[in-house]
Amino acid sequence: MQIDSHQHFWRLSRGDYGWLTPSLVPLYRDFGPAELAPILGRHEIAGTVLVQAAPTVAETEFMLAIAAETPFVKGVVGWAGFDQASGPADIERLAGDRRLKGMRPMIHDIADPEWMLRPELAPSIAALEHRGLAFDALLRPEHLGPLKRFLRLYPDLPIVLDHGAKPPIAAASSSAAPFDRWARDIREIARDKRLHCKISGLATEAAIGWQPADLEPYLDLLLECFGPARLMWGSDWPVVDLAGGYDLWRKTALDYLAKLSQDERQAILGETAIAFYRL
Repeated sequence: MQIDSHQHFWRLSRGDYGWLTPSLVPLYRDFGPAELAPILGRHEIAGTVLVQAAPTVAETEFMLAIAAETPFVKGVVGWAGFDQASGPADIERLAGDRRLKGMRPMIHDIADPEWMLRPELAPSIAALEHRGLAFDALLRPEHLGPLKRFLRLYPDLPIVLDHGAKPPIAAASSSAAPFDRWARDIREIARDKRLHCKISGLATEAAIGWQPADLEPYLDLLLECFGPARLMWGSDWPVVDLAGGYDLWRKTALDYLAKLSQDERQAILGETAIAFYRL
């Protein structure tokens, strides 16, 4: 079974997508299952993990309702107020739906790069652990230092790094320093063997008109550090429409993975996600 480990739906009238503005022309409209279904069929992808796009509990409820009516949505990664008093209770309540597989605070939009280390998050993370839910780490490279300490604070929490921590691919065209810093930190955190990583969102971090060769050093590093058993492919649809679309990113990934064995490809294209999220 092939899995898209990272996709989104949204309905603008819900009004809680603070980042989604009219300036993002390809994305500023509704996206739902009927539009994604034929794309999945074209690529023989049997299921997806639906990931939050707004920092509200209502967003999680919205996604769980979609999942209840959409057979190809095999799991949901929602949102809860980790630093709020209501966080633990919200996580416990939402986890009553077996489709909920994880939670994702939108760390990359939080001004404090060390937010994840605040002690008030501990009760919510304990609720995640109690319910066997995963933690999707939505980070930028500047968060990788704090993540090293976060890993030590919560040694039993299953964690997946979204989008390879958004490496500065476009910036690296003018200097090797951004790649070197990102690679150093990735190598260090990947020593923690329960940490997984999504091959997703890389095209969006590249310059306009990117070529597969622009992404290869990043894919090489992630493959080296995590190996197929801890890597999972994701489309980041529909955000990937900002960078060439689903078909181009899927082809680029498949062409890159062609050098691996069949078992290794099957892990990255489905089995890792199935095991990590308990799909």
